[in-house]
Amino acid sequence: MAAAWSSGLAPLGAVAAQFLGVLWLISVTMGPWGAAATAAAGGEELLKCEDLKVGQYICKDPKINDATQEPVNCTNYTAHEIGFLKPISCRNVNGYSYKVAVALSLFLGWLGADRFYLGYPALGLLKFCTVGFCGIGSLIDFILISMQIVGPSDGSSYIIDYYGTRLTRLSITNETFRKTQLYP
Repeated sequence: MAAAWSSGLAPLGAVAAQFLGVLWLISVTMGPWGAAATAAAGGEELLKCEDLKVGQYICKDPKINDATQEPVNCTNYTAHEIGFLKPISCRNVNGYSYKVAVALSLFLGWLGADRFYLGYPALGLLKFCTVGFCGIGSLIDFILISMQIVGPSDGSSYIIDYYGTRLTRLSITNETFRKTQLYP
């Protein structure tokens, strides 16, 4: 009796696996992923944050301004996409390039060119007169600028490629949850 029971499960398992494979194939070709792939293959524009099925959305990446590398329609550190109204975080930039600041710090930091570029003329003049604080100040400034600790003097952010490496600062405030540490 046990042999008959185990032999009956094998065809049932194979049929179930085939059935699940067919369901998967249908869902991929006819579901939201299939619709997106069909639209992309046909050269049509993908849907912009539209409801494909209940609770399933497909959205395009935000439009990026070439000059600032931030989303278009950026106001008050958020941008809203038309149609879905999903807030997108953005930063205040005023024309200071991260790549230029790092290059100036690396090659002309001993003359204070990096500090002049970022809007710190007094420190730039001091570095120029002391030849970058005998090289030590140039090395420290290169590290601080490349880690994005020293930024432009007006409080704005660097222009960094939208999909480039950005530093996100985390801070601990009174609202931050602190987990008590248990000692063994």
